[in-house]
Amino acid sequence: MTGQRGKRGGRRERLAQRSAKPLVDPCPPGQIGGAYRPLSEADLRMIYDTALDLLEKLGVGEVPDRLQADLLTIGAIDNGEGRFLFPPALVEEAIDQAAKTFVLHGRDPARSIEVGGNKVYFGTGGAAVQTLDMESGVYRPSTLDDLHKFTRLQDTLANVSWYTRCCVATDVPDNYDLDVNTAFALLKNTTKPTATSFTLAEYVAPIVEMLDIAAGGPGEFAKRPFMKAHISPMISPMRYGEDAVDVVYECIRHNIPISCITAAQAGATAPATLAGFLAQSLAETLASLLMVHAIQPGYPMVFSNWPLVIDLRTGAFSGGSGETAVLNAASAQLSNWLGLPSGVACSMTDAKAIDAQYGMEKGITSMAAALAGGNLIYESSGMTASLLGASFEAFVLDDEMHSNTYRALRGIEVTEENLGFGAICDAVLGEGHFLGGLQTYAAMERDYFYPSLADRDEPRTWALKGAQDAWTRARERAQEILKEHNPVYLTPAQEEEIRARFNILHP
Repeated sequence: MTGQRGKRGGRRERLAQRSAKPLVDPCPPGQIGGAYRPLSEADLRMIYDTALDLLEKLGVGEVPDRLQADLLTIGAIDNGEGRFLFPPALVEEAIDQAAKTFVLHGRDPARSIEVGGNKVYFGTGGAAVQTLDMESGVYRPSTLDDLHKFTRLQDTLANVSWYTRCCVATDVPDNYDLDVNTAFALLKNTTKPTATSFTLAEYVAPIVEMLDIAAGGPGEFAKRPFMKAHISPMISPMRYGEDAVDVVYECIRHNIPISCITAAQAGATAPATLAGFLAQSLAETLASLLMVHAIQPGYPMVFSNWPLVIDLRTGAFSGGSGETAVLNAASAQLSNWLGLPSGVACSMTDAKAIDAQYGMEKGITSMAAALAGGNLIYESSGMTASLLGASFEAFVLDDEMHSNTYRALRGIEVTEENLGFGAICDAVLGEGHFLGGLQTYAAMERDYFYPSLADRDEPRTWALKGAQDAWTRARERAQEILKEHNPVYLTPAQEEEIRARFNILHP
């Protein structure tokens, strides 16, 4: 009887050990990617050479007057027909002088990340206009309250390494109020690196004043900027967008790091052939880099070359396709080949429900981008319905998916100790198994990730526990987090000052 009680007690201890947070995180963010190379060296060179040809011979149109003067100063050529041409030597100069790595600061320094090289980080993006309601299970227009809740929710998720607003507050009709209240939601609810967008250039300066209040006083934000800007200065095919270019100038003036996003669509605003798409999209993103080089060489810019795919039969966006997976992986490979901090967009499922399509599309696209070494993988958390929707349940499910991806990226550490020749001999000549061995216990903590949402029970146990699906488990987890996690990241004085100076609409 004593021996039996000891066994049961030992089992309880092992179960408690398994449920406790591991002493060593087996799959932290920032793992190294780059093993997946969909393009050969010859492919990379051909795509790059075609991009250089496009910039030199076709050039970029609709160049704003302000930018024209700066481009001419660095050696661009006005062809007299409304297009600016860029000699290959100028393009390579811009690449050589570009920032290769830089820090995305969190207001909490412990949450800062370094962008560049082959480090992989998952984060958010998007501008969903609908939210998958947790109560009804159907979509409705996104609200400012949703944005605050999404921001609070992701603040607890280890694998969302930076946070960009994932939804648009459709209940805020004024564009200035929308930009102000979006920035406030990020300030109030997270200390991770954040990102936002600015509708117009004149909105940048007042919002920086808000950021200064949170940073400790006038000019403090610029010393350690914890919010970057998402800007799309290129309009495919091959022309600049004046309003976005003006925002770039203002962000650089205020020392706001920028992601210059090219988001062409295959078969619509870029070639349907995947190689042709990559060549044009690379040329356009290089045109953004040339713009930044003309304004301030070496300024921190994420080379955000996002290949987007449409269903050529219907024109519908196709964010979860195999083509999306390989194109974004190839885009990351191209950016890393040039030595530039890469940004791609994956995990953009077309599924509306949290179902098999959702899991398949998110899994293949995000894994491909990570294996290719995409530094910042946007849209990777919470997005559904071809970027039209955002989901609380999706955020927590995607966070667990990212842990498994990081574990795959981490790979296998081959050492004399891990090969375990002695442990194999001991097991074979001893008890005939490895259960309870010191090496097994060490590996259990170090090498294995234990999911909290994915179900590993046998069918009978699963049924006895209520036969829940992943959507239900994720909803319960999201509701629990939102109930319990109410961070205070602004002091009462800071929030009072912000509310006194800006039209803050959230109570």
